[in-house]
Amino acid sequence: MARVFAFANQKGGVGKTTTAVNLGAYLAAAGQRVLLVDIDPQANATSSLGVDKNRLPHSMYDVLLGQTGIAEIIQLTGQVRLDLAPSAPALAGAEVELVALPDRERLLSQALQDILPRYDFILIDCPPSLGLLTVNALTAAQHGVIIPVQCEFLALEGLTQLLQTIELVRRTLNPGLRVHGVLMTMYDPRTRLSQQVVDEVRKYFGRRVFATIIPRSVRLSEAPSYGMPILNYAPHSAGAAAYESLARELLRDTTPA
Repeated sequence: MARVFAFANQKGGVGKTTTAVNLGAYLAAAGQRVLLVDIDPQANATSSLGVDKNRLPHSMYDVLLGQTGIAEIIQLTGQVRLDLAPSAPALAGAEVELVALPDRERLLSQALQDILPRYDFILIDCPPSLGLLTVNALTAAQHGVIIPVQCEFLALEGLTQLLQTIELVRRTLNPGLRVHGVLMTMYDPRTRLSQQVVDEVRKYFGRRVFATIIPRSVRLSEAPSYGMPILNYAPHSAGAAAYESLARELLRDTTPA
């Protein structure tokens, strides 16, 4: 059965989508069957894998509203073992439409049930908010939340609210929910600030911080515009090496002895 993780942080621009896409690519390259689920209305994960979000007949919008099954919308990405359940701009209105539906916080969890045996990992890319879409992702994330945190000033700002939301979902919707790991992103070794932020986050989260640190990288920023993960766009770059390391780390953490 798939190990299901949500990538969440209500701050934008911290590397959620970059991490979900590139971690998924390296897990697939390591022989894992991976589904990337994009529930961000901006659909950046969808675009990052070369899928035109404006030309999709169906998307996660239709799945969450019960108009189609998730198996029917899955797209091939061009990389072996990496599939995509795409988002589309229509998802922006879903939060309002979902409010009236019964069991509205469990819609994503219910939608995933039929395909869990098909994958080793399901990675859910959340919007930069703590609304109903993110709550659906947290409810579905049976194996935990991965929180990307950028190595910049005020990095911990807002994390208290995220942790409170995670705890609320754990108490009421998903008793097994936990923070699986905190990932430091956009690290710049030339600045003292980056290391200070890493030290501060490690002091706060302890062993839940991944050993792998993602560097600030022009190549990582360029890859989405070509519709490729860093594995295909710049496989010898520092960003590629970091995400390959993160995939190995996650596999060690989640593979039974």
